[in-house]
Amino acid sequence: MRLISILNHCHRFPGFVNETARMCAHNKTIEIDVRARRGSKPVCSGCHRPGPTYDHLGLRRFEFVPFWGFMILLLYRMRRVDCRRCGVKVEQVPWGCGKHQMTTAYVLFLAHWARKLSWKETALSFHTSWDKVCQAVEVVVQWGLAHRKLGPIAAIGVDEIQYSKGHKYLTLVYQIDAQCTRLLWIGKERTVATFERFFDMIGTDLAGKIEFVCSDIWRPYLRVIRERCSNALNILDRFHIVAKINEALDDVRAAEARKLVQDGFEPVHFLPNYFG
Repeated sequence: MRLISILNHCHRFPGFVNETARMCAHNKTIEIDVRARRGSKPVCSGCHRPGPTYDHLGLRRFEFVPFWGFMILLLYRMRRVDCRRCGVKVEQVPWGCGKHQMTTAYVLFLAHWARKLSWKETALSFHTSWDKVCQAVEVVVQWGLAHRKLGPIAAIGVDEIQYSKGHKYLTLVYQIDAQCTRLLWIGKERTVATFERFFDMIGTDLAGKIEFVCSDIWRPYLRVIRERCSNALNILDRFHIVAKINEALDDVRAAEARKLVQDGFEPVHFLPNYFG
């Protein structure tokens, strides 16, 4: 089966034709010439409506998913659309990912492997750069943020993580419902203002439906939970509770010992008994 046939079988682009493929052995790439199908109109990148062709731009290369260790490049001369609504605009192509030189399929490919490997290892494995792996991850994250649905949230957990020396922290908020466990939000620092930005994001209606909040006994968190989730049951981390109880007991013991000394009692030091 020819490479063009494989490409048409896996990724068919309506309105476009994959004409020829040639191998460039010196840089281990395969170039595929793409042209618009006869009679097809370009689609405006502004309003996403078809319109007449205004002119053609220079040849542009789009990076596609690698095949057998070869980088695949789609070569295409972009058309400009004479759009009645938006004016003259560069066309929108089905394989394109905004203004990136990478195709959407390649962006998803890199982002998928970046979840399994480090970004550096992903770049080395597929003969690309760290910056392009970073760009791919950013595109996927931005798409996820724009299309995410928060939906009803019954239980959340809030915690902090140190990301640098010098007491620099990030505030993390998770949804911990029985049917949905996910990271909802990340904020810089662990202050009242930081945690309040999370509730500003989800809104008053959604915050009012939260039934359980799991947190430690960091006072800024407790204050915001008390003010923004007044109907929720605040479940505290027992590790921190036990630690605070032990600290309180140590303070009581120290105070009692000082009082005994002031009253004239000498502290008794118990020595081990040795039996010969």
